[in-house]
Amino acid sequence: MKNPVIPYAIIAVAGILTVIVFSLIGVNQREAIQEEHNGEQTEESEGNAEESGEGETTADPAAIFEANCASCHGADLSGGAGPDLTEVGSRLSQEEIKDIIINGQGSMPAGMATEPQAEVLSQWLAEEYQ
Repeated sequence: MKNPVIPYAIIAVAGILTVIVFSLIGVNQREAIQEEHNGEQTEESEGNAEESGEGETTADPAAIFEANCASCHGADLSGGAGPDLTEVGSRLSQEEIKDIIINGQGSMPAGMATEPQAEVLSQWLAEEYQ
């Protein structure tokens, strides 16, 4: 008579070994991705960054928007969790937009960007999205 536990034990051991192998592969891939990402950040900060009193900022308003705002306002500014910004320049002045970015309004928290980033972003939104 065959022992019915042996096939289950073999499957369990094979499954555990598979999980270990995939974990090791994943760790190596994570390290490679992290190194690649750090390299991209270094190149970007060398190419686009300006020093200011509050740290580094980028002069590219689209990059600032993508990093700080797109998760709520949508990558195309059409809204989502936050309001539609496609015509914000026709509703608000650059100073009003900057004030909202720095101080927040409604469900938007304050401090979503540094002062220099808010300046670049508010100018871009006021001029490009009227």
